[in-house]
Amino acid sequence: MKRTKLVNQLTELLKPFQINDYCPNGLQVEGKAEIQKVVTGVTASQALIDAAVARGADAILVHHGYFWKGEDQCVTGMKKRRLQTLLANDINLLAYHLPLDVHPELGNNAQLGKLLGLEIERPLEPWNKNSVAVKGKLTTPMTATDFAALVEEKLGRKPLLNIAGEHLIHTIAWCTGGGQSFIDLAASQGIDAYLTGEASEQTIHSSNEQQIHFIAAGHHATERYGAKALGEYLAAQYNLDVEFIDIDNPV
Repeated sequence: MKRTKLVNQLTELLKPFQINDYCPNGLQVEGKAEIQKVVTGVTASQALIDAAVARGADAILVHHGYFWKGEDQCVTGMKKRRLQTLLANDINLLAYHLPLDVHPELGNNAQLGKLLGLEIERPLEPWNKNSVAVKGKLTTPMTATDFAALVEEKLGRKPLLNIAGEHLIHTIAWCTGGGQSFIDLAASQGIDAYLTGEASEQTIHSSNEQQIHFIAAGHHATERYGAKALGEYLAAQYNLDVEFIDIDNPV
């Protein structure tokens, strides 16, 4: 498949031009014009790049790429080594940050909800069509302890759980990755629990004082599923050889 066609198809699917993001979305590093083997992953770390080189990949597709707002623009050290490896092996790097979070079917929120049996009802910010947090419900209400056990079973790691009250979880809001700041908005809407990847010191106070259960299941762990689903979609639609590689991260 031609690189230009793949980029165009991903642009049409994910519509990055509709979202104000913290990084460029799409083709970040240009490589081979013809793409057949694609490696997908969460973050374009050196370990993922090295794995892609070992597999003879023509392109890497990730959620966390490069060139974030505010980062040092100098190509030195770690950044130099990563870019050098990509360029030396003529590997394309494609990255989709918020567009991959919010996609209604392939996105991180949608895929995490599917994995945990959560039904999405609407954006947590109904005034924002690109809201990166969503509000939904459990198909079967359960205690906070039982829900945390379900998260542990499905994601393969024990989450941080803060129980705030004795109420069952009927309604839940969630945002994969570093979405802890949305807990106050979820609480203001009377939602029973909030699930995300990370926690800040003040998050636990918000949880306790507003009686909303809080679960932090890991930034990486909650965002493994969007890039994987997107790769599977590309394999089915365009007969590409796609492999998801999970470079584990405890955060």
